[in-house]
Amino acid sequence: MPKNSKVTQREHSSEHVTESVADLLAHQEPVDYKRSVLNVTGEPWDKQKEGDEDLDAENRPAWNSKLQYILAQIGYSVGLGNVWRFPYLCQKNGGGAYLVPYLVLLIIIGLPLFFLELAVGQRIRRGSIGVWNYICPRLGGIGYASCLVCFFVGLYYNVIIGWSIFYFFKSFQYPLPWSECPIVKNGSVAVVETECERSSATTYFWYRETLDISNSISESGGLNWKMTLCLLVAWSLVGLAMIKGIQSSGKVMYFSSLFPYVVLVCFLVRGLLLRGAVDGIMHMFTPKLDKMLDPQVWREAATQVFFALGLGFGGVIAFSSYNKQDNNCHFDATLVSFINFFTSVLATLVVFAVLGFKANIMNEKCVVENAEKILGYLNTNVLSHDLIPPHVNFSHLTAKDYNEMYRVIMTVKEGHFKELGLDACLLEDELNKSVQGTGLAFIAFTEAMTHFPASPFWSVMFFLMLINLGLGSMIGTMSGITTPIIDTFKVRKEVFTVGCCIFAFVVGLIFVQRSGNYFVTMFDDYSATLPLTVVVILENIAVAWIYGTKKFMQELTEMLGFRPYQFYYYTWKYVSPICMAVLMTASIIQLGVSPPGYSAWIKEEAAEKFLFYPTWAMAILISLIILASLPLPLVFILRQFHLVSDGSNALSVTYKKGRMMKDISNLEDNDETRFILSKVPSETPSPMPTHRSYLGPGSNSPMEMSSAPNGRYGSGYLLASTPESEL
Repeated sequence: MPKNSKVTQREHSSEHVTESVADLLAHQEPVDYKRSVLNVTGEPWDKQKEGDEDLDAENRPAWNSKLQYILAQIGYSVGLGNVWRFPYLCQKNGGGAYLVPYLVLLIIIGLPLFFLELAVGQRIRRGSIGVWNYICPRLGGIGYASCLVCFFVGLYYNVIIGWSIFYFFKSFQYPLPWSECPIVKNGSVAVVETECERSSATTYFWYRETLDISNSISESGGLNWKMTLCLLVAWSLVGLAMIKGIQSSGKVMYFSSLFPYVVLVCFLVRGLLLRGAVDGIMHMFTPKLDKMLDPQVWREAATQVFFALGLGFGGVIAFSSYNKQDNNCHFDATLVSFINFFTSVLATLVVFAVLGFKANIMNEKCVVENAEKILGYLNTNVLSHDLIPPHVNFSHLTAKDYNEMYRVIMTVKEGHFKELGLDACLLEDELNKSVQGTGLAFIAFTEAMTHFPASPFWSVMFFLMLINLGLGSMIGTMSGITTPIIDTFKVRKEVFTVGCCIFAFVVGLIFVQRSGNYFVTMFDDYSATLPLTVVVILENIAVAWIYGTKKFMQELTEMLGFRPYQFYYYTWKYVSPICMAVLMTASIIQLGVSPPGYSAWIKEEAAEKFLFYPTWAMAILISLIILASLPLPLVFILRQFHLVSDGSNALSVTYKKGRMMKDISNLEDNDETRFILSKVPSETPSPMPTHRSYLGPGSNSPMEMSSAPNGRYGSGYLLASTPESEL
């Protein structure tokens, strides 16, 4: 320490000096608190431990470039839900009118909370466990709950990647294996497989060839070896991508994040050239304005915004923790949020261009089949030739001509029309057949691609896109587990990643039984929705109401170099918590109103049937929700009653190259005295409430002085509380 510094001069002076902590620290050169008079922990200096802390703080992995980081966040947030969930919600909830509530909720809920997670991760530079332990130790369970939810989601999400891998390899043949029903021999007679004939070729291939599904969740049926192998490949891909942390996953993101956009643009161009594509897009974006007044539409829009950005999982925090402190995370939040939105709109255009083409194909097939029925009735004199308009040509029958003929027959044969068994064959009816999730990707979309020229090429591209979308999201989900665990428990990155993937594969075998698809549905519906909603509400409360919105805004100003818009102050403090509380209440009501069940495929009927979960499955379902939420109250109780250490009983103020890891210079005046001496400002011996007195080394003071061999003071402050314990 310089000889002329204020503290050195005061050591040789007997006069009382009153000065704030901030003033004292502002005039000193950057020092190491454990090797100076600022050692407020009272613990001896451990050179090895100190070296480890320095290495951890200064040598934390970092993104190679800003582009790599943005692609990682995009790859994580843009997932399978953008392709097969958003278009379905758009169609179900009013077409183009659905975009209004979605965009509104994206701005008032999605963007502020996404910015909040990016900011805390970048500021504290730890995973979700470390971040919430820092901000509020008693709410440290948030980080552990996020890890558990990531684990549950990762278990079944990788199964979907496994399904995509199976279809990907099956696409390298012509014709595609799901384009026609298989022929089976019944003695000397070859007949079409009954289950396939009663459903469709793509439906049969999905349920029987791919999943070999059982009739209910109670019928295990044993492991499906094809899906088990695909799941092993999927976890191997994730493990290889994650083995070196962001050094390996960052490079994977260049391909996995950009390739889906190449495929979507190619599909859009190809789709717009297909007959009937415009019909699908027009149907999609025709707004049904009355839907905007339906509360259910707003609930589903809020849920989609929530999951589309990956809030609460910890992946966003993990990725941002590898950023530099001065990175403009506000720009990142805005950019990624709106790229996510426009990706959903692009995917919706592609899906409905293709489904419009499929609807025209199916409508033409309907017209041909019903025209053959009418010809049969004409030949048997059930119908009179006078009922057929003169311009109708059965060899070139259009949908318009059939509809005209259909209306005439329906009017004349009103009493016996149902007996004829004729279908209306309306294009609108085909377009209204809403599908989502696996039904869209593995049945509807695959059926449409069988009618594409060069269909194997488009099938390979489509399923490679799904693999990359899933892989990008899986890397973010796994980072939500590995980053906080490695940060907190200092385990070896490679060993933990490999062990985590192996364990997840073993547990995930439940999803590759013949009844595995039903467990995927259960986990997708119940393992994440409610626990994550609670997690994000507590994240919001921890920052806005416990840590303090003003303090957080001030720290953001110092970190970013500019003050964020006042809009964020009000959304964090009032709007977002209220909206999330309403969403949580609506989700609980929805769980209570909708009986827990699943759609089972009944082989004998070749159709889906809704079944209720049996008692043991209900127990698993409830256990998933409880287990994912359990760390929240458990950690709170343990730390509230001091049953475990929260790490806040000793202040650690570390200066690294002039920067404090835990800044105490921004404390308010009254907090400053409490920070150093006691819990209540009035208990301090200083006559001035806004300052502490520094008494000479020979005076009695709240500081316990002990001489050191090197002549320095090792000052042990007996703290009644710390900022973290107060939080």
